[in-house]
Amino acid sequence: MAIEPEYNYCPQCSGEYRPEVQSCADCGVALVGGEALLAGQKQRAGSLAEIGPLEPVIVVHRGPVLQVKALQACLRAKGLPCRIVKEAGGACGCRGPEVLLHVREEDQAEAMAALAQEYRENTGLADHDTRFAGAVYDAGADEAVCPACGCRFAPDSSECPDCGLCFG
Repeated sequence: MAIEPEYNYCPQCSGEYRPEVQSCADCGVALVGGEALLAGQKQRAGSLAEIGPLEPVIVVHRGPVLQVKALQACLRAKGLPCRIVKEAGGACGCRGPEVLLHVREEDQAEAMAALAQEYRENTGLADHDTRFAGAVYDAGADEAVCPACGCRFAPDSSECPDCGLCFG
């Protein structure tokens, strides 16, 4: 995404807004000016090279090497310095060794927001309606609610009549 200095941007979802808009319509958080974002990227570009061995870091993800490398590329594209280290005492299972993704402590909030956004974009969860995710199928209830689509139906059926989800 190219940052335009005259626009405002959401620090959580990266939504772009006209200069007169002050808060994100989706997240409800205060927007950041494009000039400020560009200045922050320039500042971080100088510190992107490496995280020093004595700098305080925090683990933001643990997983297989290829997965963690993809997340590292995502963070670096956002101008966040990070490093991958092998987990001490980690076993080499069938998935390969587990590694850790480190970021500087002061970058934790921004890194977690970037990884959450990446997850929503890659999984399509940003477009998924989760209002019915807590619904539980109860065969003894008067009415059942499908946790996948929210359809209400008689519990004598073991399948949602709308989406076909099976309950039994």
